[in-house]
Amino acid sequence: MSKFELKLPKMGESVAEATITSWLKEVGDTIELDEAIVEIATDKVDTEVPSEVEGILVEKLYEVDDVVAVGRIIAVIETKSDNGLTNGQGSDLKKEEISIEIPSVESVKREIEVVEEATQNMTSPSGKFYSPLVRNIARTEGISMNELEAIIGSGKEQRVTKNDILAYIENNGDKVTDKVDKSTSKAQIVPEKELRSSDKPKVLTEGGDEIIEMTRLGKLVAKHMTDSINTSAHVQSFVEVDVTKIVQWRNRVKDDFFKREGEKITFTPIFMEAVAKALKDYPLMNVSVDGDKIIKKKDINIGMAAALADGNLIVPVIKKADQLSLVGMTKAVNDLAVRARAGKLNPDDIQGGTFTVTNVGSFGSIMGTPIINQPQVGILALGSIRKMPAVIETSEGDFIGIRHKMIISHSYDHRVVNGALGSMFAKRIAEYLEAWDENVNY
Repeated sequence: MSKFELKLPKMGESVAEATITSWLKEVGDTIELDEAIVEIATDKVDTEVPSEVEGILVEKLYEVDDVVAVGRIIAVIETKSDNGLTNGQGSDLKKEEISIEIPSVESVKREIEVVEEATQNMTSPSGKFYSPLVRNIARTEGISMNELEAIIGSGKEQRVTKNDILAYIENNGDKVTDKVDKSTSKAQIVPEKELRSSDKPKVLTEGGDEIIEMTRLGKLVAKHMTDSINTSAHVQSFVEVDVTKIVQWRNRVKDDFFKREGEKITFTPIFMEAVAKALKDYPLMNVSVDGDKIIKKKDINIGMAAALADGNLIVPVIKKADQLSLVGMTKAVNDLAVRARAGKLNPDDIQGGTFTVTNVGSFGSIMGTPIINQPQVGILALGSIRKMPAVIETSEGDFIGIRHKMIISHSYDHRVVNGALGSMFAKRIAEYLEAWDENVNY
């Protein structure tokens, strides 16, 4: 028998840690190859960690709500193999070839000093332990040690967790009076300002009112949206688009397209293709803002806002969208949409976006004023396609006809995108859509 150490896998370039949200297996359970063992959550997406071996779970090294760094061992699995596998790597060394280097007394002392120093850095003057993550968040947000000391956490032995300090920040960093609900072991943080005055409007509840707790993702989305409004100067431009040619073309080819490609052709990939072309024409819309610097992005990665079953939104990203054919774009759109609804997105799937598109028309809205997905500088809302009377210009004169039209809404960051650029970009998308070739060969 041997033991396999399951480590928290790497989940993208910018993901350094994850929170344990649920153990799917208990100690003593039999584990199959590729069977999910634990559910984890990053700041962006929830996912599962599968087993790389078959065996029996003999140890769990972290509890639910613990924050774990990428690469750390989270569980130990006992396997049937006798070849001494550890983390999937075998050894060709014979016993007589194995040598053990005994560290010197000086090196041991140095390591002890390093460990003691690290432990001291994570411990407050009162002896409370704070993880490096909590410390880092507190330092970034300007939260003093006295404020940290005032928070009674929901973790083991009332340890302050990531969620606790984020909840504190969501209350605008006010000084707090802390109470603990022992029945749920959740920290309750009540700003003293609210106790002293009525600076903030109070929400009164009456008999029969239902109180719904926001989900973890819902809280993150809410904070992300508020931060965006507080960061960017939002301005909108609206353009009406005649998409009659596209509607007629899709109605004509959708059955053959499905038979040939095995994919349903929707309007979304067509719109995404037009957005990608427009971003190439106007590269200053494909930028990010970092302080007083504008970062011009090399790749065109379009985020596609997708609705989840719980009402929240997630934004998977189509990487290098300008390099995809219509078939490739269709496959990418359908794949991300299916996996988003099933909760199967990977952290890499929602990172690296340079511009975002949201389809408000799928909910019946004719237009929208979407909030920019930071640190991007623009987001496009697609309104519903409607049959409308319109003036049609011909060589023989003008006449009234029925056309399929939609409104596209472009929200952009007026700090770096002026009205001319924001409007011309939206107009260019409309021009690509209205110039659709009904004889296009997909």
